Amino acid sequence: MTAVIPKDEMHTKPLINLLRGWPSTSLLPTQLMQRATNSLLSNKKEAIPGMLYGPDEGDPRLRKNVASWLTTFYKHQEPIAPERITITGGASQSLACLLQTFSDPIFTRNIWLVAPAYMLAFRIFEDSGFHGKLRAVPEDEEGIDIKYLRQELRKSEEKARADRNNSPKLKPPRPWSKTYRHFIYAVPTFSNPSSKTMSLRRREDLVRVAREFDALVVTDDVYDMLCWRKDPQDSSLDEAVPPRLVDVDRYLDGGSEREGADGFGNTVSNMTVSKIAGPGLRTGFVEGTEKLAYGVSQTGSSRSGGSPSQLTACFVAETLQSGELQEYVGTLQPAYASRWRTMMAAIEAEVLPLGVTVPQPDRDVVGGYFIWLTLPSSLNGTAVAQRAKEEENLIVAPGELFEVPGDTHHPKTRFTHDLRLCFAWEDEAALGEGVRRLANVIRSMQTGDSEGLKAMQPPADANSSGKDTPAKAPSSFW
Repeated sequence: MTAVIPKDEMHTKPLINLLRGWPSTSLLPTQLMQRATNSLLSNKKEAIPGMLYGPDEGDPRLRKNVASWLTTFYKHQEPIAPERITITGGASQSLACLLQTFSDPIFTRNIWLVAPAYMLAFRIFEDSGFHGKLRAVPEDEEGIDIKYLRQELRKSEEKARADRNNSPKLKPPRPWSKTYRHFIYAVPTFSNPSSKTMSLRRREDLVRVAREFDALVVTDDVYDMLCWRKDPQDSSLDEAVPPRLVDVDRYLDGGSEREGADGFGNTVSNMTVSKIAGPGLRTGFVEGTEKLAYGVSQTGSSRSGGSPSQLTACFVAETLQSGELQEYVGTLQPAYASRWRTMMAAIEAEVLPLGVTVPQPDRDVVGGYFIWLTLPSSLNGTAVAQRAKEEENLIVAPGELFEVPGDTHHPKTRFTHDLRLCFAWEDEAALGEGVRRLANVIRSMQTGDSEGLKAMQPPADANSSGKDTPAKAPSSFW
């Protein structure tokens, strides 16, 4: 009798995981954090406040240091005031707090997400009562499709009027908050997952639309500082990223505090140190108008327990006070740039000749953690991902993971033929090998393997109603 060998034991190739969107362990600033920790805990004046309940708005020193850091990085002529900053427990917790304070699951008509969208945000919105109210907005090479967004916002408002949905139903009025009619969620710079950067023109248009329809635009600006020139010979970064939407809201057409405005603004920048100093710190911050930032600090969980992650927030304040964290960004940029170039060189050599494409190929500045691939229309991304795991011990993210649940009506909000690759987690030496393995799978499926081409293809009408949830990757993908 021949022994049956489990599939997992048949692999002779080491696992390469290009799905996991974590920072490289080799780039975590452990020594920097050790110095900050020792320094803070050796100073009772700073250590005692760090180990007690923190102020609702967060550690004052960190707010001041973050404001200065952002002013320098984004090259603001007018300094950012610390009052515009509230410290949070990271970008995910910030999003939950924003929803708790500034939305009502009945009065707030919809959550609009630029698609493809960060898939782990879906549950945060649904936990806040928005199951069935998530809407996908397609993007093109400049970013969000403003015409489509405005068209669908009008339809949503018409429905609200017909339903007499004229005031918040579940949230009581409070002086530190307001209830927006719409939420718009985007990752405008080096997007997760599409890797695109929204143009300045689209950012300005989006702010105008948000003001017109009483929407709060929540932008995850977590990758902004991880940027570099595509050309390795050009190290200048004077105009590395466009202004954030929260910056656009400050200056556009009279700004967020213009006459007649309520002072809360229509944008909030959601940021974190997870991609720079490590996600285990669970420390982030939001920037918005002073009224909006204060409102975030008054979310019930923060009002009860004080600023989240108070002690680690004080450690981060120490790293900014010394200037070491700012300097460390200068270490991360070339390190991740090298990884990106290694992966892109392999993509250009191995998979672009097979008919695969990448977005925004002509831009000068790139960054973040991810590269988005669009496969030839004959290939299904989920099938490719499954075959890659089974045959090459390679894990990649199929595009269907990033479809907005319940809304794939528009053809550009379906991602059946796409993949997302991460160049941050694996060692750099594994990145080129991972792409070569992916090319092996694509080539195999293109050269007459009819079963491979048909495997896991959805039925012809699977996405036509827009009611199906996105295809789930097997648990082994994670």
